[in-house]
Amino acid sequence: MTHTVIGAYGPWFADRLPDPPVLSLRRDDVTDVAAWKEAARTRLLERLAMPDLGATPSVTVTQTCYHDGLDIEHLSWQLPYGPPTQALLLKPAGASGPLPGILALHDHAGNKYFGLRKITREGDQHPLMADHQRDYYGGRAWANEIAKQGYVVLVPDAFPFGSRRVRLADVPAELCGALADPQDHDIAGIAAYNAWAGNHETVMSKSLICGGTTWPGVFLAEDRVALDILCARPEVDPERIGCGGLSGGGMRTVYLGGADERIRCAVCVGLMTTWRDCLLNKSYTHTWMLYVPLLPNELDLPEILGLRVPLPTMVLNNRQDRLFTLSEMERADEILAQVYAKAEAPEHYRCHFYDGPHKFDLEMQDDAFAWFDRWLKE
Repeated sequence: MTHTVIGAYGPWFADRLPDPPVLSLRRDDVTDVAAWKEAARTRLLERLAMPDLGATPSVTVTQTCYHDGLDIEHLSWQLPYGPPTQALLLKPAGASGPLPGILALHDHAGNKYFGLRKITREGDQHPLMADHQRDYYGGRAWANEIAKQGYVVLVPDAFPFGSRRVRLADVPAELCGALADPQDHDIAGIAAYNAWAGNHETVMSKSLICGGTTWPGVFLAEDRVALDILCARPEVDPERIGCGGLSGGGMRTVYLGGADERIRCAVCVGLMTTWRDCLLNKSYTHTWMLYVPLLPNELDLPEILGLRVPLPTMVLNNRQDRLFTLSEMERADEILAQVYAKAEAPEHYRCHFYDGPHKFDLEMQDDAFAWFDRWLKE
């Protein structure tokens, strides 16, 4: 008997998934790539049900500093809901541009107390973030590193991480008991908060659906605001914009890269498999933030990113990543390769597999940076 995460029910439901899905470019009856993109992207946006965030908010510069060859600005903007979004803008010291821009998307890692600090560095580093960067990024703050190489990099806190996290003081006592909002120095309190926030994801996801939206829809709406802000910077060339990130950042790359063609080059790290893999094997290893009701009938997960075809796209995977099944990561690569081949742009897609667990280490970063350079500089 084949074991699945939903027991004997798994094979029946997996067999119901059309392959290729009904809006897949891989279908024999789909011959017009431009018409396919328009129809499939329209359906994606319908399924995401993004909230309307109105006009681009005004941005406040709250602090400026210099660190290790970079001019750094602390930015803040207020969306129609929740606490203000905090972000860092990093650029080579003295740069005036126009330079290519990168929207750098931080990971999830079961740690909602932190956001942008997971992939940036300035001055004294929080010990938990030093550990985080050592474990996942080869000890490097990758947003800083790519900024040093001639990019303007914007790193916002995602919903609901860092400055955008849910405050315990704002939820009913029956949901958090005696827990209190921690401060940076309270290591045990941060761990307790992160455990609470992980369990709270079921509440958040249900509530977002009851509010007529989806978690990926909220991500996409907020990431588009950040993209607006990056593109409007005077030192940025809005025709040379990339995005990328590991894990949760890779997931946001899938949706943003697939939905918005201002992203001229995308690098998805540690978040590429198939809906079938999630259904049968790995839904328990993933956050509620990934899923969109009904969409798997119409587009497989890699095909969401494939909506950007023929724009350049790179996918980086780790062979021993416990979040995915290797055979399904390989199948996702085959799907994207087929999409790009059918669009007559096979050279615009690359996928690499590396030995090791879930990570975006120095070798992977170097490959990603070279891909950005090829398409946003050369």
